[in-house]
Amino acid sequence: MNRIAMTLPALCRACLPLAALMLLPACSGGSGAEPPLAGAEIGGPFELIGEDGQTVRWSDFDGKYRIVYFGYAYCPDVCPNDVNFMMKGFDAFKQQHPELAAKVQPLFITIDPARDTPAVVAEFTKAFSPDLLGLTGTEAQIADTAKKFAIYYQKGEDSAGGGYLMDHSRGAYLMGPDGAPIALLPVERSPDAVATELARWVS
Repeated sequence: MNRIAMTLPALCRACLPLAALMLLPACSGGSGAEPPLAGAEIGGPFELIGEDGQTVRWSDFDGKYRIVYFGYAYCPDVCPNDVNFMMKGFDAFKQQHPELAAKVQPLFITIDPARDTPAVVAEFTKAFSPDLLGLTGTEAQIADTAKKFAIYYQKGEDSAGGGYLMDHSRGAYLMGPDGAPIALLPVERSPDAVATELARWVS
């Protein structure tokens, strides 16, 4: 993708709404620059299930910036690669700006609730960072949340061994303390690119 848009593997094709957002021009940064996703209808209230099995609401993070990535724990390549860059970038940002990083909550939301139980999601997130919070839910809860965040997903064909891949859109949203969308983090590029984008918008 230009800046964020590149050809995705077949197992993780981007849907049109998110692909269109990814084509928005990058801001040059600087004080007073308008966020690339300003005014986009992305996000909204949800009720999901946390790694401890307890209910987690979008409003629980009011007042914090949020990094939101949708994927699934059984993803063989794209999701772990993206989340690895996302959290390494966050860690670099945290080392450079610990007081600002304390205002940010990274979230991983599964699009495969049938397999991604709270325990499975917790194992996945902790492989990357203790700062990453994993969320799952019922099929209906996940469908409602994905729709609010313009995320496409669909179960692939069952393999001979009974497993399957999930076809889903790719992107990591940075959301503001008020829950409004700010920018897409370049998780497909490098941890440094993610850290730079966080430094640009988190204040």
